[in-house]
Amino acid sequence: MRFTLRQLSYFIAAGETGSVTRAAEAINISQPSVSSAISHLEEELGVQLFVRQHAQGLVLTPAGKRMLKAAKESLRTAHRLYEVAGETAGLVSGPLHIGTFHTFAPLILPEIWSSFTGLYPDVTLKVTAGSEAELMEGLRRAQIDVALTYESHLSPEMVFYPLAKMPTYVLLAADHPLASRASLSLSDVAEEPYVLLDLPISRQYFISLFEQSGLKPQIKAECADPSMLRSFVAAGIGFSLMTSKPLNMRAETDRPLAYVPLERIGDDAASMTVGLAMLRDMQATRLLDAFRQHCEGTVRTGAIPGMCG
Repeated sequence: MRFTLRQLSYFIAAGETGSVTRAAEAINISQPSVSSAISHLEEELGVQLFVRQHAQGLVLTPAGKRMLKAAKESLRTAHRLYEVAGETAGLVSGPLHIGTFHTFAPLILPEIWSSFTGLYPDVTLKVTAGSEAELMEGLRRAQIDVALTYESHLSPEMVFYPLAKMPTYVLLAADHPLASRASLSLSDVAEEPYVLLDLPISRQYFISLFEQSGLKPQIKAECADPSMLRSFVAAGIGFSLMTSKPLNMRAETDRPLAYVPLERIGDDAASMTVGLAMLRDMQATRLLDAFRQHCEGTVRTGAIPGMCG
């Protein structure tokens, strides 16, 4: 058959997103390239893979649905060939698709990418940032190989390798009266306006800290973008809670910030565990094992790449 693995990957992206436009954005390729790959496959295979609907985009035909499943299996088999070749040559090589929680993407991943590919130059990495739900779905559908995320709310079908504890900080504008404190309790700031990080796992975790303390947050604003949240706090709109403490202690507006450690709540330290999640039934590969071992040696409590200790 005269088609390439690249064309199969374009078809898979279109089948999963239901749109040539979204598929092109997801795999960082032009829309004409995606459309051309689909047309070529349909011509080569002699079947219609999609019904083109103006309002709904692309809808898989019954043949297209079967083809999508087979295409994914073919790509996994092809990727396994890299592993076999690498094992034969004693090398770690091939493609690895990493999913990461939004807040980690600009902080931890760049350093891991640089150091890992420096050790294994024959590895090709791809990184996708998303919410916890999106990462778990990506693992289930084999869209990503491994996810850098929090331990919370993982289903039994996932296996988790803990890397580091991330303490919780009270985020304040640098000129806030409490910014110079060595630590703060939630009762110290409970009556202040609160800027909530509105990401699924983070939202639940931070609200639960107030509930455990018998307090109710005075939510003034909600932000799904950590960069926007830092700018809101730096402008004096309110305080926030964060588990990531970037090396850059300034907001995107260049206003300075203060990260004050949050005191223990009862007998529990206010912290979350970051680590690697994988599908339990997914066969471990030489490449995945090398990446996990590299992360275990690179990401440690008190020494997380891109963050202050």
